[in-house]
Amino acid sequence: MARRTVVSMPGDGIGKIVLPEAIRVLDAVGFEADYVPADIGWEFWITEGNPLPDRTVDLLARHGLGLFGAITSKPKNEAGAELAPHLRDRGLVYYSPIVGLRQRFNLDISIRPCRSLPGNPLNFIRRNAAGGWEEPIVDAVIFRQNTEGLYGGVEWTDPPPDVRAAFETHPKFKRFADTPGPDLAISSRIFTRRACARITRAAFEYAARHGYPSVTVCEKPNVLRETSGMMEEEARKASADFPDIKLWSTNIDAQMMWLTKNPEDYSVIVAGNMFGDIVSDAFAGLVGGLGFACSANIGDEVAVFEPTHGSAPKYADLSPSIVNPIAMILTAAMLLDHVGELDRADAVRNATAAVVSEGEVRAYDMLRLPGGPDVLSKGAATTTQITDAIIRKLV
Repeated sequence: MARRTVVSMPGDGIGKIVLPEAIRVLDAVGFEADYVPADIGWEFWITEGNPLPDRTVDLLARHGLGLFGAITSKPKNEAGAELAPHLRDRGLVYYSPIVGLRQRFNLDISIRPCRSLPGNPLNFIRRNAAGGWEEPIVDAVIFRQNTEGLYGGVEWTDPPPDVRAAFETHPKFKRFADTPGPDLAISSRIFTRRACARITRAAFEYAARHGYPSVTVCEKPNVLRETSGMMEEEARKASADFPDIKLWSTNIDAQMMWLTKNPEDYSVIVAGNMFGDIVSDAFAGLVGGLGFACSANIGDEVAVFEPTHGSAPKYADLSPSIVNPIAMILTAAMLLDHVGELDRADAVRNATAAVVSEGEVRAYDMLRLPGGPDVLSKGAATTTQITDAIIRKLV
């Protein structure tokens, strides 16, 4: 295949550590690409008042492929306080740049695989009927609608008069009628039929392509009748074209209970933005936690790949680094899938699985140690050592 150009966005904290490790693995597996560094994250919020500079947006628009590390986000007041003095009192408001990228390029389909790797000591286990223990195989892939819902950003504190007047036309708003504006905050949950149709069909297509037996809509239609109801309606339409794949429906609260009782029953799950975020983190907890959680953000023209962990600033300055790079490396494998390098993607996943299974090289989280510089003396591997072990399995 032709040589690719990938926009490299380390971001904040440990993103600057794990992303180069993933690129080392991509190089080792023979993926031919040029990596263009791009500015994104907290330091650009502080110095420029914009964590997602236009120059980075332009690079992604030009090349269509991005690899992203991690981002720091803080509440509104804290973010404003950290701005450079000359940028304060200008009405600047911090928005997560990864959310901004999703909306700017309509990266509306988020794919988050949560698969247990044999030998991972962090895998979910449960008691069996005989009083012993068993370890179910977890293989769930969450399709999260990525641009709408509660993360759409349409919200107010002290809503403008016309907004408040619109809400007051709804009879259920009467209980808030006497609440003063400064004491009233509103966040909207907006679903569109087009987006619901796209994400549910993408989930069924993925299930059919990879041999999964079911697609589960995980929403709350008994309470959120309009928005969750629309997602369920579009899932039923998509289901008609895939008669061999079962369509299930769960409420998000019940799903949180069932996933720790019978997680092996679930395969492809589709949800709106907030519930997709929740259920993907919950399933990630069954397969090792955020150190193993990868994801893709897919649009028509641009795709950005990121681990789902945060920037973990308290670990960013440790030398040598102790953070687990596996989520970032598995994210790189998803990038390979996207560009059609399927054999190389499988090679990366197989090499990672082999290192985890052998158990000779483990990050501190896999040893259930609290993070800190002393973990190396207790048998934990450094970030570089884990990557080295995976690369050796590629040869």
